[in-house]
Amino acid sequence: MKKMLFIVFSLCLVVLGACGKEETNPSSDKDKGLQKVSLMLDWYPNAVHSFLFTADEKGYFKEQGLDVDIEMPADTNDPLRLVAAGKIDMAMSYQPEVLVARGEDIPVQSFSAIVRHPLNQVMVPKEGTIKSPKDLAGKTVGYPSIPLDEAIIDTMVNADGGDTKKVKMVDVGWDLIPAMATKKTDALIGGYINHEKLLLDKEGHPMRTLNPADYGVPDYYELVMVGSEKGLKEKPDVYKKFITAMTKGQKYVEAHPGEGLSILLKHEEKSSPLEKDIETKSLDILLPLMDAKDKPFGYQDPETWKKVGEWLKDNKVIDQKVNAADAFVNFK
Repeated sequence: MKKMLFIVFSLCLVVLGACGKEETNPSSDKDKGLQKVSLMLDWYPNAVHSFLFTADEKGYFKEQGLDVDIEMPADTNDPLRLVAAGKIDMAMSYQPEVLVARGEDIPVQSFSAIVRHPLNQVMVPKEGTIKSPKDLAGKTVGYPSIPLDEAIIDTMVNADGGDTKKVKMVDVGWDLIPAMATKKTDALIGGYINHEKLLLDKEGHPMRTLNPADYGVPDYYELVMVGSEKGLKEKPDVYKKFITAMTKGQKYVEAHPGEGLSILLKHEEKSSPLEKDIETKSLDILLPLMDAKDKPFGYQDPETWKKVGEWLKDNKVIDQKVNAADAFVNFK
């Protein structure tokens, strides 16, 4: 009799447990049918990604039938390579890098312009003697040994009437802030106005910035959303839905920047913790630079792609001429 009662009791627990599981996972049925999409960021989560995490938390991706998995790259070279290989669906990258990749026959395309102007600007001490690019002659410029940065410096100095042969480029890797803080170099290129500059200012090293777009470099898109040619061609609806959701996320952040930043801070990478005051200032800088004015968020100007492609070829950053019109797609 006791054995029989024990069996009945055990069955009741199983039934109750099953009911409990159903109650504690009410969204399981609702989330069925969502299309999984993988997105790789360009770097660790920071202010520029607020619109993506907002779109996710507010359910804008789900409204479009998407379940978006936002990943961080182990290496900054990973996103384009993994997109091209079909390992991830989309990634954040840089307009010049997309053109460089296509020059190497890597089949990737941009489908949205996120930050519409250069963030990578020349930084010099605010109270120093360098007032414009021509003043870099006879000075050292620290950079992370990237050919694009060399081309930017050459173009800026030439456009300002300076002698590029007298500029010494010094490879400091990604130790840009220490290089300037310890006066190892006279100037920097490769750092962002919404990150390195803010940190240097905060640490007591106020910086002046020189915008490449003011000195002969095309006003390029710093950050873009990228997919593979194959993926964009075979699944255009997925990318259109993603654009709809991310646009809604951006509009929310524009209207509620404090909340957008709070959502971002929930997703900070433990290995790269965020400073709220820095990210607040960063978002203030970014929002106007992400504004497409009378065009939809993410719109890409064909003329911009053409000018950047020609400049990269003229400055030998890419070896062969790239058809800029093939490097991007605007979804209507």
